[in-house]
Amino acid sequence: MTDQHAATAQEPIVRLSLHDQLLGRLRGMISEGALLPGSKIDEKELGARFGVSRTPLREALKVLASEGLITLIPHRGAIVAPLDLEELAAAFPVMGALEALAGELAAKNANNWEIAEVARLQALLVDLHAAGDLRGYFEANKLVHETILGAARNPVLSQQYAQVAMKVRRARFTANMSAQRWAEAITEHGEILQALQARQAKKLSMLLRVHLDHKFETVRAALGQDT
Repeated sequence: MTDQHAATAQEPIVRLSLHDQLLGRLRGMISEGALLPGSKIDEKELGARFGVSRTPLREALKVLASEGLITLIPHRGAIVAPLDLEELAAAFPVMGALEALAGELAAKNANNWEIAEVARLQALLVDLHAAGDLRGYFEANKLVHETILGAARNPVLSQQYAQVAMKVRRARFTANMSAQRWAEAITEHGEILQALQARQAKKLSMLLRVHLDHKFETVRAALGQDT
């Protein structure tokens, strides 16, 4: 192929279909706690909110049911699937291992902007903690971990992370932290930032794994069960 042909070759931008957009919105609402475990799915309200008919909405719900995020009940509609402690006990160690690897790679590959962004988000976490804004804290916390993941520069890791994160994230949003645990999490994030800034790969890896272990302890306590 000549340079001219290479320059004019079509590379169409793929637009998400209505189905994919609807799935993304609903997954986000479930994973981020807008639709709580055990709550009934109000098809009429969601259809009005997103401006869609029941047909595409029900098709999306079937996909979410196949993913285990919702439960379809004959003649009664759908509910958000309850959190399964046994499944979470299996998912959190996997997530911890992925976070640990992301930290190790990020310490080596992060650019100055990414390190500065984690520092900015850490300052925001401190402010949100002081304001008692737990939902805002969860959102900023998500950005911290996503920035570290992006800095790892490993697309395979990112793909695996996304698959497990869906199971883990909604547990994070559902389980409120105690005041003591929230303060400890702020301290842990500060240590994570310091290790990233110093590019201490092994230390950052260990801190992120321990951080995930502590998050699971919070989830387990919130569900009122022991493994």
